[in-house]
Amino acid sequence: MLASVATFALDGIDSREIAVEVDLRRGLPAFQIVGLPDAAVRESRERVRAALLNSGLDFPLGRLTANLAPAHVRKAGPSFDLTLAVALLAASGQVPTDELGRYAVCGELSLSGSLRGVHGTLAVALGARRCGYERLVVPSANAPEAALVEGLEVIGVETIAELVDLLDGRMEPRPVAPLASSADRPSGDLADVRGQDDAKRALEIAAAGGHNLLMVGPPGAGKTMLARRLPSILPPPSFDEAVEITRIHSVAGIGNGRLASERPFRAPHHTISPPGLVGGGGRPRPGEVTLAHRGVLFLDEMAEFSRAALEGLRQPLESGEVDVMRGQTPARFPAAVMLVGATNECPCGRSRSDCRCTDVEIARYYRRLSGPLLDRIDLICTVNAPSRDDLIDVDAQRAESSAVVRARVVAARERQTDRLAGTTALCNAQMDGPLTRETVPLDADAMSLLRSIDAPGDLSGRAHDRVLRLARTIADLDGRERVGADDVAEALGYKLTLPELAAA
Repeated sequence: MLASVATFALDGIDSREIAVEVDLRRGLPAFQIVGLPDAAVRESRERVRAALLNSGLDFPLGRLTANLAPAHVRKAGPSFDLTLAVALLAASGQVPTDELGRYAVCGELSLSGSLRGVHGTLAVALGARRCGYERLVVPSANAPEAALVEGLEVIGVETIAELVDLLDGRMEPRPVAPLASSADRPSGDLADVRGQDDAKRALEIAAAGGHNLLMVGPPGAGKTMLARRLPSILPPPSFDEAVEITRIHSVAGIGNGRLASERPFRAPHHTISPPGLVGGGGRPRPGEVTLAHRGVLFLDEMAEFSRAALEGLRQPLESGEVDVMRGQTPARFPAAVMLVGATNECPCGRSRSDCRCTDVEIARYYRRLSGPLLDRIDLICTVNAPSRDDLIDVDAQRAESSAVVRARVVAARERQTDRLAGTTALCNAQMDGPLTRETVPLDADAMSLLRSIDAPGDLSGRAHDRVLRLARTIADLDGRERVGADDVAEALGYKLTLPELAAA
């Protein structure tokens, strides 16, 4: 007898429909799985056999062949266990097959017959709805996450025996509701930072437009402290953005089953490998730049990262996507991030009065950050050591809180959302060249200033457009529709090179 049950395999951060076909014939007992399964899928034969027997169900004695179609797609992971078990029960007549066409099934089995949670349930649920399935059966641990998808009935089950009762009509499915989003705000407040008004201004502009930022200064000046407070002034993600973030974290196995309420903040160590940063592996998996999608990727001690890892960021920063090819298996991951970097002024990292680095050593240190990479950074600002007065002044009223700054950032983003409606860009930093020139009206003084600065060699074409986008954000923070000369001048001030900052 032949039976077929639908499931979904992860493909990057998306899912692809897989038909699990089981054929039961007379013959010597054998159980073979075909269709490019990996080791974890092949091992499911033993998990399915033990789970059925320990649940009081029959494991048929005969020649069993399970095909995972389409056969040219590699299948990986234990999430096929439950689908194989249901297809085997249907082929042996232990569950009715009439209604199986309405179901998609996904889950890992333990030897006792209970179900364990799997990664990527949200991506599976989105795929099931896209393919027109009415019901999705998943482990109870994954059911609230899958329930985030509207228009799909999600059924959470604890054991394979419970699923059999459900298919036989002996029990009704329990309603599943998504978990409430966490209301926790990012830790740390911008008011904790003493002084550093210029750096706070750069941080606010970067947050308002989604721009990339590099902070240069001596150790202990507050670069890392500033960067880690950036999430507290970013606007909350929209519902569609929250679903994107949750789906990525679910595929990576770092989600908590709740809809994301804040933008991600990822800060990998500088010893990370290029595949760890941009994605890859034998079976392509998202890297840190994808885990930070719609949020912040913070590279502390940026000049200490390997050259290969940093250069791997060039294409994602420009296109917002990462294309990975491993073992002839292509994968595309989203990577729309704000890159925030922090670096010292020289290799030793000491104050200028104590620095003994030669010009050659400093030049070699700067060359770790290539020109094309720096060209993709909108703001480069210096962070000097705070003064003694800033450190000992305990008057908390001097510094603005993150809530006050965030209100301005949210207002600026709302102006951008209205202006960019109907385009693929969600903020100023994501505009392409034609859209930039269309949405950045310059007054006469601003155009005159830009012509005087933009001599051959002063700015690349990419840097020119990024200056316009940055000036657009500065005007949005002030609530002005037309970009003025002061906005362009401030934007140009953030395009200093590293040697110019060191000499400042």
